[in-house]
Amino acid sequence: MKWTKADIKKYIDEKEYIDTILIPLIPFHLSNDNDLEKSAFQAEVLSVFSNEIEKELTGRVLLTPNYYYLKSTSNEGEVERINTWIEDIHTQPVAHLFFITFDADWKKNEHALNGDLLWLPAIHSGDLHSKEMHAVIRNQVEQVMDLIRSYWKDSK
Repeated sequence: MKWTKADIKKYIDEKEYIDTILIPLIPFHLSNDNDLEKSAFQAEVLSVFSNEIEKELTGRVLLTPNYYYLKSTSNEGEVERINTWIEDIHTQPVAHLFFITFDADWKKNEHALNGDLLWLPAIHSGDLHSKEMHAVIRNQVEQVMDLIRSYWKDSK
């Protein structure tokens, strides 16, 4: 389920079945013109990727709004803010919480996050609408779905 009015209505009615939250972590900045296009492209790819995972695992996963943070700041400072989100999320019957990102810097702070970090190697460029890009995204979606399912099996 997505963060839309219709899906949230379904979530409220069926929350005992939705035990997994997916939070995309997306860096934002306007301070470095050289990286703007790459950053915007990665944000687009991560949104497509997250939506594909949600679509494949509908009925068990809630995809939250994207979590944006300034790339120029320390992720350590963001951990406290993210964990405040998590405190609110844990007022619901959630067993699994995943952060998904292309930003490898989060690996340095994943131990402080109140959830599991799914880091993916970044796709730096390409045509988001090409068959090749769809194949790459599809391959990564399948791998991440397998990983999420392994967490589900381990918690039984």
